[in-house]
Amino acid sequence: MPSDRKLYSKKFFVANLIIVGVIIGFVFAFIGGRAFIGGSASPLPVVEAESPTVQVSPEIGAALSQAEALQAAFRYVADKVLPSVVELQVVDKATEAPKAQPSIPWEFFFGPGDNQEDETTPQYRQEGLGSGVIVRRTGKTVYILTNNHVAGNAEKITVIMNDGREYPGSLVGGDERKDIALVKFETSDENIVVASLGDSSKVRVGDWAIALGSPFGLISSVTAGIVSAIGRDGGPDGNISDFIQTDASINKGNSGGALVNIRGEVIGINTWIASTTGASVGLGFAIPINNVIKAIDDLIENKQVRYGWLGVSLLDMGSDKVTMKELGLDGEKGAFVSSVFKNGPADKAGIVAGDYITAIGGVEVKSQDDLVRRVGDIPAGSTTTIALIRGGERLTMTVKIDQRDTSVASNNKDLFPGLAVISLKSESIDASKVPDSAKGGLFVTAVEARSPASVMGLRAGDIIIKVNDKELKGIIWFYKALNDPENKKLSFTVVRDEQIIDTLAYNKN
Repeated sequence: MPSDRKLYSKKFFVANLIIVGVIIGFVFAFIGGRAFIGGSASPLPVVEAESPTVQVSPEIGAALSQAEALQAAFRYVADKVLPSVVELQVVDKATEAPKAQPSIPWEFFFGPGDNQEDETTPQYRQEGLGSGVIVRRTGKTVYILTNNHVAGNAEKITVIMNDGREYPGSLVGGDERKDIALVKFETSDENIVVASLGDSSKVRVGDWAIALGSPFGLISSVTAGIVSAIGRDGGPDGNISDFIQTDASINKGNSGGALVNIRGEVIGINTWIASTTGASVGLGFAIPINNVIKAIDDLIENKQVRYGWLGVSLLDMGSDKVTMKELGLDGEKGAFVSSVFKNGPADKAGIVAGDYITAIGGVEVKSQDDLVRRVGDIPAGSTTTIALIRGGERLTMTVKIDQRDTSVASNNKDLFPGLAVISLKSESIDASKVPDSAKGGLFVTAVEARSPASVMGLRAGDIIIKVNDKELKGIIWFYKALNDPENKKLSFTVVRDEQIIDTLAYNKN
């Protein structure tokens, strides 16, 4: 069939032609692509995507500007203060705790007795970390303020600056009552920054508070918070400061570091935290810088802090509202004088046991600790006025402050009378356990060792019912009888274990 073959041949030819055309097209496309990729052809234009602009309201913009301004303030504080805050690496001599527990309270407070060999107690070296603040430079000598519990017993001190420079330091002196110590090192380097000290009396609750130091050895750490409270009493180890409380994070190693205000001025020395875990829970406490400025001079000049001394023993009566009311002191703020040192400043001025001091130097006394701090800061030899309440009567005395001498201040044989009493109606007394024979008496809460009251045979827990064989007529009458100059001798009748006992007589002259 020739016609079919012709048709088939034409179709075959067309199909082959199409296939060849497709192949040639692919070849040219491939060659053209390689030429472009190789760079011989003009590159394709690149279109860049525009970054979207964040639109904020004027209010948000203003808020961001304020936040950035605050951020700049924190940066300023860090840049200003960190060069004056150092880390202290301390090695001190510690004593291994004895296996047997000491008797309470004698050995706990006064050490081992004469028949005990303290010298054989094992000792070892203990390493620790803390912080400090450069507060002064005199020539080549640089002085660093820190806590006594950081460096007070140091045998070796290494001072580490925030930029890594290290100097061997030495202890100038320390003070346990304020928990401060002064360390020094020598250098010719002029690149030493002395901290700017502020005025802690101007600190208010809600102020910015920034803590700087080396917590856990992490040098040059900065944390921020606010001043949570001021005038906090009750620090550890008998510290007499009225602390600044802050929620700025303070941890182990921060002790001795700076607490500063938003201007970078030191307002306090970080000292302790209240915590059940040993880590910060937002309750940090700093010694107000005003409390230690005078002490810096004392430590440099005398290697110890010199305190003013009034010569009284004080009793915290604030929580005993019943006794305060019976004394006629309901609602009053101040400090109660329970005993007076013979021939001390208070005694010479006419202050007696039972007086309630309400002001010193014309300034109100807020509490017992407040009076201790204020008297301690008065230079020896200075004269001041003391306002007080005695048996409901308001009096003003002029007193000349002496320098505190530990040996004199601890000599209880001169502390008259050497006891503390409260009302039997006080909330701390279980009325059901008071015998009928003691009704109307006064409960003895404490007797000072070696004091006249102790020599007479009085004990804590006794209930005084008579003074010099005269029936007790209230707590005001009790103190009048104690201090009556016509009573040359003094004796008590007490109820002890439901028995009536007469004490020995004490000659007041």
